[in-house]
Amino acid sequence: MRIAGINIPQDKRIEIALTYIYGIGRSLSNKILSQVKIDFNKRVKTLSSQELSILNKEIEKHKVEGDLRRVVMLNVKRLKEISSYRGSRHLKNLPVRGQQTKTNSRTVRGNVRRTVSSGRKRAAEKT
Repeated sequence: MRIAGINIPQDKRIEIALTYIYGIGRSLSNKILSQVKIDFNKRVKTLSSQELSILNKEIEKHKVEGDLRRVVMLNVKRLKEISSYRGSRHLKNLPVRGQQTKTNSRTVRGNVRRTVSSGRKRAAEKT
């Protein structure tokens, strides 16, 4: 079944299945389901077409998927253009929110630690 242009899994509870849509987490999922009066424990495959249409209308009221991605992208672009600290961190692909980089986020920085050997080849590798 498609909701907001996303194929949601059939066998999951509707509360969890809605979180597959970008911009909908558990709390917003619960809020939407309580507004349309659908049981949280109901499976997606057991939903009627009427319940699906009501759910679609309710989700359309929120900014999800493409619209939300566009807004986030524009916000990051604005930070880069005004050359703020956060924008410069985005440009360099470094953590933006103050996390340390000495020990964490090695793969983001391209600094992957490898153990250095003595340079001698083992007996198995010589032959």
